[in-house]
Amino acid sequence: MTKRAFTFPGQGSQAIGMGKDLADTYQEARNVFAEVDEALGQNLSTIMFEGPDETLRLTENAQPALMAVSVAVTRVLASRGVTLADNAAFVAGHSLGEYSALAAAEAFSLADAARLLKTRGQAMQQAVAVGEGAMAAILNLDMETLRDICLKAAEGQTCDIANDNAPGQIVISGHQAAVERAMELAKAAGAKRALALPVSAPFHCALMKPAAAVMREALAAVEIKSPVVPVVANVLAAPISDPDEIRKALVSQVTGMVRWTECVTWLVKTGEVTQLVELGAGKVLSGLARRIAPDASSVSIGTAADVDAFVAEITA
Repeated sequence: MTKRAFTFPGQGSQAIGMGKDLADTYQEARNVFAEVDEALGQNLSTIMFEGPDETLRLTENAQPALMAVSVAVTRVLASRGVTLADNAAFVAGHSLGEYSALAAAEAFSLADAARLLKTRGQAMQQAVAVGEGAMAAILNLDMETLRDICLKAAEGQTCDIANDNAPGQIVISGHQAAVERAMELAKAAGAKRALALPVSAPFHCALMKPAAAVMREALAAVEIKSPVVPVVANVLAAPISDPDEIRKALVSQVTGMVRWTECVTWLVKTGEVTQLVELGAGKVLSGLARRIAPDASSVSIGTAADVDAFVAEITA
């Protein structure tokens, strides 16, 4: 029997036109986008469908937009008889995708999730002045070697491991000069590549402490229920369902490492998941899943055609 986990993408998966096909086909998707627009007091769906790209890429827009597409897919599937509660053993989301997972699993209301992500995006952007921080992807270097490099490169500044995305793909974050030093040290240590990332702020590092304080306050003011299925938290790489634990994990996640390799490994090995189903824009997580857990099947659902194919598979 197939045991599934539903996963939810993070920032970088956004693209102009995402969600439009779903909205054109399903009233459930239109309802999600309308509710998010109303909660935020802006026509975010217009930005998603039509652009401009630079506006969609703004952290405060990209985060709630990606969540909206993921929840729209979830609700469209439910309208076709494929509910999360009956078809997923666990949910997990990459960075902001953890909010999408929690909204899909009914721990948050959709409106609260949208407002929280708007606040999160603004707080993360404002935590560090433009030009002071940086992030870089380091390819084909092991975690322990990179930890040592980050310590050496810091020189009194911040240089942290931000994302453990997949074997051979780790992202570092911190002060620009420290990250640049780490990139050179990584290449000298044998990294295949060290690539500066086009991001607006250094996410998931100690420089995000001001944003963590903002999110602690914002999350304290929001009702959180136990999700209908457990969420495997980024910072724990283990499932949680208790609302207080969820709050703590989401605050820690702002400055903490996204332990995605460990999350997927836990799902497949300990959670005995045999299929990873990515709900939302793009196919980034499915690509990572094939590298982390090649023996599990993976599928991405972001369009009406994807929905049709998955429903046919489930009901076959």
